Amino acid sequence: MAARFEWRTSLCAADFPAAAYEALRLRVTDHTPFNTLAWMAASEQALAAGQNLHVLLGWQGNDLALCVPLVASVERFGGLPFRVLHHLGYPLADRLALLTCLDAENVRKALIEIRHRLPHALLQLNELSEPTGKENALTQWLAQSSTGERRLSCRVPVHLISEADRQEVSGDPRYKLRRARKRIAACGAEVRRITPDASTMGPLLQAISEVEAVSWKGDEGVGIFADERHRTWMDQAFTALAAQGLVRVVVLELDGRCISYRLGLLEQGRLYDYNLAFLPQYADLGSGRVLLEEWIRWGLDDHWRWIDASRVSLENSSHQLHERMTGQLEHWRWSFYSWRPSGLALGLALRLWQRLNPALQKGRARRAAPAVTPTPVAAAVPAPAAKKVAMPSEKIMEGEHASTRHSQR
Repeated sequence: MAARFEWRTSLCAADFPAAAYEALRLRVTDHTPFNTLAWMAASEQALAAGQNLHVLLGWQGNDLALCVPLVASVERFGGLPFRVLHHLGYPLADRLALLTCLDAENVRKALIEIRHRLPHALLQLNELSEPTGKENALTQWLAQSSTGERRLSCRVPVHLISEADRQEVSGDPRYKLRRARKRIAACGAEVRRITPDASTMGPLLQAISEVEAVSWKGDEGVGIFADERHRTWMDQAFTALAAQGLVRVVVLELDGRCISYRLGLLEQGRLYDYNLAFLPQYADLGSGRVLLEEWIRWGLDDHWRWIDASRVSLENSSHQLHERMTGQLEHWRWSFYSWRPSGLALGLALRLWQRLNPALQKGRARRAAPAVTPTPVAAAVPAPAAKKVAMPSEKIMEGEHASTRHSQR
């Protein structure tokens, strides 16, 4: 059946088909809390000056079969301005499913609709999960683009909760967990589980935002409460999600004050470990590992199935769930460069960068490696190993623009 397309400029309008949207979301098996209308509406309210929302709806009969909310803005690459489209929620939506039940041909027509309505150089969709059991419909869009890129964003560690979790974890994590528990008990702090509702979410967010503000995230300005715009975004989103019973928090309290926390979203039996922070003076307690263990124990009690890390760095991730993971899920970034002159230029620059970057990285590694003087054989002393140097990630032409990404929220 051919799809009928419609454009809207707001998800918050009184006549927006909220019930049809929710029905579509539930039909897409890989949906996440970041696809909820509550999260999307809060994201819309937090749009900055110069950002405009355009929502493409696709109908088949009376059923909504596609919803793609796109934010149009101007971003700079190499100092030059280009018109770019992102999925609403970027960059704080940690995992998204593309909300569509259309076949490949209708998805292709959706791209044509986007190009006619919203001329752009680049359309980029971040943190998309792969649809279970079927080919991704976006492969059609790659073929229709002047340059197309499907790039791995991260491999998220996940833990399948099982009866084995009732036993103490083995190996090095057991030692670290025991030591952290002893330190926490010695200072008199206590772990508490919280399921906030709409009325209690605000005061709780205030408490945890104060912890983040004085943590390293606050110092570096990379937290989810980093500025007033993001703070408003988080307040509205989590209050609305708490009203739906989707928010879970585990906190470590000392004398009634929160000194460490983990903030998560729960849906379909899957807990997304979204954000954590601790007061710097209590850094040596090891509270993050204890609170992660509390997630797992809570999951056993309430019959959750999964604990996910929500999002991590692609390389050198320090998330503690790596110690307990039973599998991984992949997030992908899809980039579609248009056939407009700006899209052709940006796509060409990307291809040139992809050719040059490996050689540049090798050259930098050679220059950064310390010179090693060969040791005479008679000395029988092994030569020192060259120090491994972590190279800074290149942002230009890799789609990581001025927006801050968080390796571990």
